[in-house]
Amino acid sequence: MTKYEDIAIHGYEEFCKAVSERKGKEIFAYFSGDKDDQGKSWCPDCVKAEPVVRGELSHLPEGSVFIYCQVGDRPYWKDPNNDFKKNLKLTGVPTLLRYGTPQKLVEEECFKADLVRMLFTED
Repeated sequence: MTKYEDIAIHGYEEFCKAVSERKGKEIFAYFSGDKDDQGKSWCPDCVKAEPVVRGELSHLPEGSVFIYCQVGDRPYWKDPNNDFKKNLKLTGVPTLLRYGTPQKLVEEECFKADLVRMLFTED
């Protein structure tokens, strides 16, 4: 039994719904480019970062929520007006963030296990 909730969603609306259903909980969100039928993302950095991020999930605070969110295909992501960029101020994928705080790791920072662990454990 894991001490945190792990959910996988797709797109901005599902993200908003997942967050609003978990008000008051500590939420960590990992944003990645969409995966194809083979489970491979169009974003090479996302492919490289995911095992690192997943490897640190055991450090998540008890009762927290980990949201794995696919942001869409490449053309959607490249649109500067997409909801993730406009509303969540994401600048790149992968991005790992502590929702509702300024704390986040972007792109290559997500390759560093120590930074990921720090984000999960620091108040």
